[in-house]
Amino acid sequence: MSIDFSVAKCQDSSRKRLFGICDDPAPATNRAYLDEENGAKWIVVVQNEYEYDVLFTAIDHCIQVPPRPDNGRPSKRCDGMLSYNETVIFVELKERAQFGTDWIRDAEKQLKTTIAHFETTELVEDFKDKKAYAANSEHPKSKQGHLVRIEKFFEDTGYVLRLQNRITVE
Repeated sequence: MSIDFSVAKCQDSSRKRLFGICDDPAPATNRAYLDEENGAKWIVVVQNEYEYDVLFTAIDHCIQVPPRPDNGRPSKRCDGMLSYNETVIFVELKERAQFGTDWIRDAEKQLKTTIAHFETTELVEDFKDKKAYAANSEHPKSKQGHLVRIEKFFEDTGYVLRLQNRITVE
């Protein structure tokens, strides 16, 4: 079963130079969303200097995914994706103060699962620049070296992985 990544009720857009992506704290039951005014709520800051029309599609808690064959429950998936021009950026939002890299490992799994579903759709043909962001409001920019992890992610998915909570629209 192919996933429909273009459900209108799951989408927001912005042309602002600066906006954010928000997600309610756990246990979350609502989808992630864009916010243009309340910076204190932003988990990810999006800098859009050229004021492109950026589309955000909420995935977790919004897009229907097929159940996993092993347990019948939906697969874990990332919070959403940004798209503009020929660029797609998958985003996993975390608000965890935990020590270490467990949050990164969790985010990677969710991003990889979602990307694998996306790669089976016709939409993939629209994008040449493919990225994925694991963002944690408690760790704005990962200070540890993750080069091996980033290279492995690219080998596995074809997407460039960033571990930070600031996205620059270029």
